[in-house]
Amino acid sequence: METKTTTFEHASAMPAATWHFLKMNDTVIEIPEGLAITPDVKADVPWQARGKEDEFENALAFAQEEWEKHHPEPTAEEIAEREAFLAAEADATYGGTAQSRYQMNADAVEETRSLLVAFEHGTGDETAAYLRYAAGDRIAIIAYPRQEVDAEVVVTAVPGALSAAAIDVVADSGSTVNLSIVVEDGATQAEALENGLAGITGTTVRVFADADAEVNITRMQAICGPFADIDDMGLFANDRARIVVRQTVLGADATHTGLAGDLRGDSARVDVDTRYLGRGTQVHDFNYSLRHHGTRTECNLNANGVLAGTCRKTLRGTIDLIRGAKGAQGSENETVLLVDEGVRNKTVPVILCNEDDVAGNHGATIGHIREEQLFYLASRGLSQEIAERMFVSAVLEQAAIDAPCTAARAGVLRLGEKLSPGFTSLFEDE
Repeated sequence: METKTTTFEHASAMPAATWHFLKMNDTVIEIPEGLAITPDVKADVPWQARGKEDEFENALAFAQEEWEKHHPEPTAEEIAEREAFLAAEADATYGGTAQSRYQMNADAVEETRSLLVAFEHGTGDETAAYLRYAAGDRIAIIAYPRQEVDAEVVVTAVPGALSAAAIDVVADSGSTVNLSIVVEDGATQAEALENGLAGITGTTVRVFADADAEVNITRMQAICGPFADIDDMGLFANDRARIVVRQTVLGADATHTGLAGDLRGDSARVDVDTRYLGRGTQVHDFNYSLRHHGTRTECNLNANGVLAGTCRKTLRGTIDLIRGAKGAQGSENETVLLVDEGVRNKTVPVILCNEDDVAGNHGATIGHIREEQLFYLASRGLSQEIAERMFVSAVLEQAAIDAPCTAARAGVLRLGEKLSPGFTSLFEDE
């Protein structure tokens, strides 16, 4: 009998689609309808930093008022000038071209002059809304001016259920928020498989970083069992704000990672560092979209991964340099090591530009283990299988070292022990 599912057809979509036959423009996220909604979430947030559920909306509404003061509506002359420009651009007699769907949608968003309309989720609004519904009570973290807040959220996978958390972060002017998100499994893979159970974990995070604020988010996922994991983020950065996101994706059979950001304020900066491990038949999907509105804004997207077995990985990275973002800089780079011939890797770095006084850079380094490296290891008694396991183990070791908290470290050690018996002994003396 066919299992009914809730399906999000165009999740984690690129802002500007590329060739359809590449099958990279978006992905499909399926959630079985029979899956129980059982959030298993623990939040460690200082009492003075616990905000109300509408904290994010209120912060964005206040930012809207301030933004409108410095960005008055266009005059009738400016509107007429733009309409004439678009008409000439679309007129074939002048060698112009019709606007693409992306250009029309982008123009429509800009014309609303609404920060709320422009705010995006990396996996898409529908997916984020579903995760918020499944999460129930929202975790609101607020840092008041010049305050520093440390918080930790742990999401535990539940076999046969959807376990999700909805998190809002509001960092007022000059404040700092350090947030650790850990996604772990509450049942061993053997137990889950024995009962024929699989599950889904998910987090949806909204971040508002006001002027001169700093937000640091570390998310580590090391699930052993046959689960799917959804990681959704939406970011807003005001003047001189800085947001740093570090993601580590190690476990789960299927993962969907999406991050979107609006660098709205002048001199705002967003840095995203992603580390991932693909093995067996895992499927990883990553989508990043950062839009530069403010002048002298900067973003850096860096990804580093190892792929083994017959896993599949897709990464879409889009930097959008919008008209008016003078002096903006965007950079994206990915390094991928392909351990086995059976892996499938897709990487599509995209830079969209509608402003001439900007700088955009992208690149990808993708390669297999060199034959001379394997020969060197073989000459010392290490088979290709052992050599490949070393590369996988190295990723896990680094994740354990970089773990932001005890819960994250325990999850990495548990996964490492499952994949490589004796892995935990490397850290017994610490």
